[in-house]
Amino acid sequence: MAVTAVDRPVDYTDLAKRSAAAGVITLILGSLLVGLETVPTPNGGSMQLEPRYRALICAALGIAIVYFLVELLKVGRAMPALIGGLVMIAAFALLEWAKIQGLPLGDQLPFNSWVVNWGVMLVPISLVLRALLMMRRARRPAVVQQAGHKDDSFATFYLKYNKLFGTLLIAIAVALPFAPFADRRLVDIGTLVLTYVMLGWGLNIVVGLAGLLDLGYVAFYAIGAYTYAMTSINFGLSFWLALPIAGALAASFGIILGFPVLRLRGDYLAIVTLGFGEMIRIIITNWWWFTGGPNGINDIPRPSLFGLLFERTAPKGQETFAHFFGIDYLPIQRVIFLYFVILVFALGTNLFTLRIRKLPISRAWEALREDETACRALGINPRNTKLTAFAIGAMFAGMAGSFFAARQGFISPESFVFLESAVILAIVVLGGLGTQIGVVLAAVLLIGMPEYFRALQDYRMLAFGIGMVLIMIWRPGGILSHRSPTIFLNRGKAKP
Repeated sequence: MAVTAVDRPVDYTDLAKRSAAAGVITLILGSLLVGLETVPTPNGGSMQLEPRYRALICAALGIAIVYFLVELLKVGRAMPALIGGLVMIAAFALLEWAKIQGLPLGDQLPFNSWVVNWGVMLVPISLVLRALLMMRRARRPAVVQQAGHKDDSFATFYLKYNKLFGTLLIAIAVALPFAPFADRRLVDIGTLVLTYVMLGWGLNIVVGLAGLLDLGYVAFYAIGAYTYAMTSINFGLSFWLALPIAGALAASFGIILGFPVLRLRGDYLAIVTLGFGEMIRIIITNWWWFTGGPNGINDIPRPSLFGLLFERTAPKGQETFAHFFGIDYLPIQRVIFLYFVILVFALGTNLFTLRIRKLPISRAWEALREDETACRALGINPRNTKLTAFAIGAMFAGMAGSFFAARQGFISPESFVFLESAVILAIVVLGGLGTQIGVVLAAVLLIGMPEYFRALQDYRMLAFGIGMVLIMIWRPGGILSHRSPTIFLNRGKAKP
């Protein structure tokens, strides 16, 4: 007889010791990060350190309590987590109310910033929601599940209505620039998010479908950006002519990277790709007479619409978009045009990925991801399979890089550091390996939300980290950890 999570015995003594240890570790590690704060001196001169004992003690106690409740959730004890989360929320609400009313009790809040306090309170809120969801599932009648299958109502709902969900997202993306609340800042953020969506879909081919961990993906992004910048400035090529050149050159470098790593797997592959990304960045930085070095390249031409420029005035022999259509010039016209350009690029990447997943090469990628030895035994050539994955993924990164250079009008090596590769990989993993819509949702959460709240720059990375932790707690396999198989066997036939 199988033992369910609720039937497991709990050693509360051992759990209490581990929770206390987590609190002590937090107390030690946070003594400098949380326990000290730099504040200006009264005379407005230099800065001085002030201790924050209350914040440090609250952080240690909070970590110990949350650790205890999360461990209870893992063994199916939802009620203690629900009660503990509600008590923490009620205590915070009481202190916040006292602060608003000007009562002395309001001074006992852990932090002086309301943004940090509300950000911390997302943890007990997530505990309460998780406990309620677990209790709701416990009331359902037991169903017989296949071995290895885990019930996931969210993924089941998505797989049932994925086409409707995708159509809705496309409609929202098309209508966003024309919404009543849309302004230049929102459209700019949407353009940035779509750029990372395209990068995520390109990397998803390498990581999600082929199972090749690539930590140097930003190198192909940089190659595409510098290809367009140098061909447009030195040879006068337009954006649309340089775009396929940037994609082809990035794909060529993807093949060049693929050959040395054909026999590598796992961590070793990740280390080599990481080194490749850093090599490209260092070459761009040091090859100053060709790439501009640390100074970068500026005055990169903007893309046009069939020769129509999105400027106030046009050089002799050319025409502006506003003059051609007889409308007043507005700076946001170019922003909206660039938004729709990257939207078309992203949708093209998605369409290409969906179509190629129906071809034998995609099934070869998935076979390579599951077991390379079995893949070789089936007669599949791992060398060609890996090279095609690297080349196609790099091609999309190069095209996205050329758009980035055209949008910014300036590029430098600082735009292509390892952190960019880490963010793109985080989008793919948190969205769900092998999923398309999951990448979109992860890009909105990891790129769109921090950019939208850029005004709170002191807490952007805190919000970024909290968001990632919550996603890992709620969806450890990614936002959409399930996806429909590429091919079905005996589809539509009744089982005997």
